[in-house]
Amino acid sequence: MSVLHGVSADAPDDFVWLNTAHQGLLADAAVPALEQALAWKRAPYHLTGDRFGETAERLRGSLARLLTASADDIALANSASYGLHVLAHAMPWQPGDEILLVADDFPSNHLPWTLLAERGVTTRVLSPAGGAPTAAEIDAAIGPRTRLLCLSWVFSLNGHVADLAGIGAACRDRGVAFAVNASQGLGALPLSVADLPIDALVSVGFKWLRGPYGTGLLWLHPAFRDRLRPLKRYWLTLMDERALAQPNLALDIGDDGTARAFDVFGTASFFNTLPWTAAVDDLLTVGLEAIAARNRSLVQRLIDGLDRRAFRVLSPEDPAHRSSLVYLSHVEPARNDAIAPALAGRRIFIAARAGALRVSPHYHNGDADIDRLLSALDNLKQG
Repeated sequence: MSVLHGVSADAPDDFVWLNTAHQGLLADAAVPALEQALAWKRAPYHLTGDRFGETAERLRGSLARLLTASADDIALANSASYGLHVLAHAMPWQPGDEILLVADDFPSNHLPWTLLAERGVTTRVLSPAGGAPTAAEIDAAIGPRTRLLCLSWVFSLNGHVADLAGIGAACRDRGVAFAVNASQGLGALPLSVADLPIDALVSVGFKWLRGPYGTGLLWLHPAFRDRLRPLKRYWLTLMDERALAQPNLALDIGDDGTARAFDVFGTASFFNTLPWTAAVDDLLTVGLEAIAARNRSLVQRLIDGLDRRAFRVLSPEDPAHRSSLVYLSHVEPARNDAIAPALAGRRIFIAARAGALRVSPHYHNGDADIDRLLSALDNLKQG
């Protein structure tokens, strides 16, 4: 169901899910697609060779529309970490090369690069003055051996939004590749890779894109992709079932020069591809601008309704800089540890992160969900 309010009547019980930043609520539109996948597996004669290829390519096309990109520039993944590991191992590093990272970013943006130490590649961590680095801070931090910058678009542990256009421009001017983890923004905010100076973008599919767990994407700018070396040769990206029926199986098939060379194994994972395609198509039908406007309204309702005598807003309040991740703290921070479990006991689900409370509503939430949270926080503020 494409809605801009309320939890679906099909939800299994009475709960308020305000933790999309951890796990998105599976889109209603994805449920019939998941049932279709189940039917294929229960009667495998329906799972034809063509369907193996079609499911992956339909998903790739939907993701391309989401990003305003070419389908040829998208590799299918099972996580954001997969895409970052591809970059870490496919780039032509030289000893002494440096990767620039950001303090307090999500661990998945740091860990892949640490494996390169044995090749003489180092990492350096920038500590920005605010929750996200500015373009000027990035420009000042780039050194003579900096080859790549990796950071989040929306920072998972504080809710700040990075200026991708400004930071990307600083990287381009200095000849530094720019890799972005969009997991906490893609699906909540509009983003067009065609309009941004970035080289690679990764995202999970199970948060704001409302797909199943174990889904993700890697977008590669064609000029940047040409610098990477493929790490594997996967038969399903090079041939189809018809090739297997031929008497003389050819194995000298070359890559097609697209991002498909970097696909995760099992791209025809129809339990994931079918429902995720339906979820992404539903987002596109509703419209990313409409979704972003709805999310801004939900966040504003939360901020406006909060009792400031008892709670502080830690994430940006200015609509120009905030995301759909709202960080709150009781004025006595030691009480935060007990608040999230107490809310869960009332069937209201948020997250405890970095010593604070993280609320992350999405467009399927209604005003009543925010009001229910505010009422519960009001009851819990005295401990």
